[in-house]
Amino acid sequence: MELTGTAPAAPALAVAYDVIRQPLGEILPRLSTALDGLVPHLAAAELSTHCAHSPFKAYGDRGSVAGRITAAEMHPLAASVPAGQPWQGTARIGGAEYPVLAVASDATPRGALLVLIRSEDSTVPAPDTAVVQAMWDLVTSHFDRLAAEAVPGSLARSRASAGERARVIAELSEAHATALSGLLGVLRSRSLDDAAARAGAVELAVTALVELRAETERDRAIAEEPAVQAFAQLANSLRPLVRYSPVRLELGGPESSRPLAADVAHAARAVVRAVLLTVLEQEGVDRIHVGWHLTESELRATVRDDGPGDISRCTLAPHRVRERLDVLGGRLDVDAVPGWGTTVTATIPLGTPEIAPADPLGSLGARELEVLTHLARGHRNRMIAQELHISESTVKFHVANILTKLGVASRGEASALFHAVA
Repeated sequence: MELTGTAPAAPALAVAYDVIRQPLGEILPRLSTALDGLVPHLAAAELSTHCAHSPFKAYGDRGSVAGRITAAEMHPLAASVPAGQPWQGTARIGGAEYPVLAVASDATPRGALLVLIRSEDSTVPAPDTAVVQAMWDLVTSHFDRLAAEAVPGSLARSRASAGERARVIAELSEAHATALSGLLGVLRSRSLDDAAARAGAVELAVTALVELRAETERDRAIAEEPAVQAFAQLANSLRPLVRYSPVRLELGGPESSRPLAADVAHAARAVVRAVLLTVLEQEGVDRIHVGWHLTESELRATVRDDGPGDISRCTLAPHRVRERLDVLGGRLDVDAVPGWGTTVTATIPLGTPEIAPADPLGSLGARELEVLTHLARGHRNRMIAQELHISESTVKFHVANILTKLGVASRGEASALFHAVA
């Protein structure tokens, strides 16, 4: 089902209802299909802050520009396109210049952006852009309602989002600890006079402030970071720690520039800094190597030293390294050889962490469960209304809510799901 130019109101409403009744993961594909007759496009992308676990999504044919679009390319449009005022023009997206139609909605508290990467450069008529705007407002309102009602899956992902927020705060705290440790190292150094110590302390403090502000902006953006850039940022925060010490820091960054999810980059930097601080507390450390290695499915961050080799998981416990990795489905390996040194490896999956399945019926209210029970028995609306002493229109309202909350398209699918879990 799709819209065509200057679509009448009734068909447009039918299409809108078909879009929002889809499971969350299918809404963007269905919306793209529905709008293609109205605004022909190669791909569609969204940046929706209601969804912190995956705010950026793209949809298009396999091998199309959709696979090259990044969240970083979406942010300039999100910052410049006013809510309710569709914008059409040329933008750099997917690594090249394309004609686009961008619509922003303020139906969610922090806004949401839809970008259609168009297949032709002609001007889209105002009535058609108004339809796209209305559709996107409706979809984002639907997202906001699902978030408020905390339906199954959405609730679990919200908890994952809260965990990510906690990780960001933990990383900011770690950055504070790094800055203070660096300042303490300068003040303790016996090789610096007062003037040199003051100059070194000021430099560290300014660097720390810049880094903390940058971290705050990245938290707000909830975006992606190229792996090379993410490691360069880590390196810049580590160098001050050893600048006035005899320890030699060796850095081995990733060769790939592929984008990393913000939570992965945050966690990898925080873990490496925590491990480095622990290593520097040892006596007899002359050399530390920090490296990141990317595979198709995971990021491996390694800290290797030539110290006494007595670091263990318990040694790292005060820095909550394991807790940070557990939230992302990662793991921690510590290989310590007395007299030779320690290698600490943090492995973080690049994909979205699996979420424990929730009760599919957990989002339904008591009355909705009663209606679903009758649906599962094959009862029609009139019989359900008689049994529950409510009107048929109320039954229809409950049925529509049941289909939306369960993410199914028909009464039969809802009945099948009920029997599968009952």
